[in-house]
Amino acid sequence: MQILHVISLLQKHQSSFTYEVIVVDDGSKDKTTEVALRYTKRYGADKVRVLTLVKNRGKGGAVRMGTLSSRGKVILMADADGATKFSDIEKVEAGLNDLSPKPENMAIACGSRAHLEKDSVAQRSVFRTFLMYGFHFLVWFFCVRGIKDTQCGFKLFTREAARKTFSSLHVERWAFDVELLYIAQCFKIPIAEVAVNWTEIEGSKLVPFWSWLQMGRDLVFIRLRYITGAWKLQSPHKID
Repeated sequence: MQILHVISLLQKHQSSFTYEVIVVDDGSKDKTTEVALRYTKRYGADKVRVLTLVKNRGKGGAVRMGTLSSRGKVILMADADGATKFSDIEKVEAGLNDLSPKPENMAIACGSRAHLEKDSVAQRSVFRTFLMYGFHFLVWFFCVRGIKDTQCGFKLFTREAARKTFSSLHVERWAFDVELLYIAQCFKIPIAEVAVNWTEIEGSKLVPFWSWLQMGRDLVFIRLRYITGAWKLQSPHKID
């Protein structure tokens, strides 16, 4: 587990550094839980915790459960496939610490692949490029402005920001990142975007057309449900 190696290096430089790793198995049919429990036995249940959902709830539902079960002062959300190198946590943490002021100690630092966009366009088909730009436009038009990459699965939260945003989260599928950042902007939580290294992992891609269509539909529903009051927040909404 790459993250445990990175954490061990951090502990050598910061003796007061403490951690826990939470692995959420979203009702998978592979050996995720079995493999994760091996690390629990090796490092201890206080260091590596495994949450197994009986039924698949979607990535957003799994991340929400893991986040709300966490005990740390800062909480890192990361994909298990290692597409983003865990060594980038120091850069993302620096971006979080640089945010000032932090109202009620709330702040979020988002890993970003926006700096890699030109290279990715050159490697993608025209159709996939069209879908990508179409999704970016819908994100900007309906939900989140000022964040170039909402979908990178490498985000760092202060505990207060994580509790505030995830407690209000409704979307449990792939578009949950967008709603999460929409909620953060509604609450005026400061957000930093930090460039990270990223590698496309074979087998981790979505089916292009249907997945983008579903996410596009979710973006429209997110905005409509907040506008109509079907979904509510405890503080005023973001003003465009």
